Amino acid sequence: MPQAQRKAQLAARRYYVRGRVQGVGYRYFVQDAAQELGLSGYAKNLEDGRVEVYAVGTPEALAELDGLLWKGPRWADVRGVEQQEAPVVQYVGFHIR
Repeated sequence: MPQAQRKAQLAARRYYVRGRVQGVGYRYFVQDAAQELGLSGYAKNLEDGRVEVYAVGTPEALAELDGLLWKGPRWADVRGVEQQEAPVVQYVGFHIR
């Protein structure tokens, strides 16, 4: 498949996850899930207690990630996930910031 066609199939989402999501391994949980799904991007803590997740991949993989963001790791207590479309920015891998 030509690179231009592959790139056209990519989508990006920015998620803001609230609840008990800092100090419980949430970003590492997201990183593992994103890598399994073949997504690139990052997860980072925000000063207001939320976690921001930026992910690039196929719409199907992003839909799977969306469901996992609501679950989180064992000690997390996710109270809300806000998502918005975002411009596609190519990252190599999925990182914690």
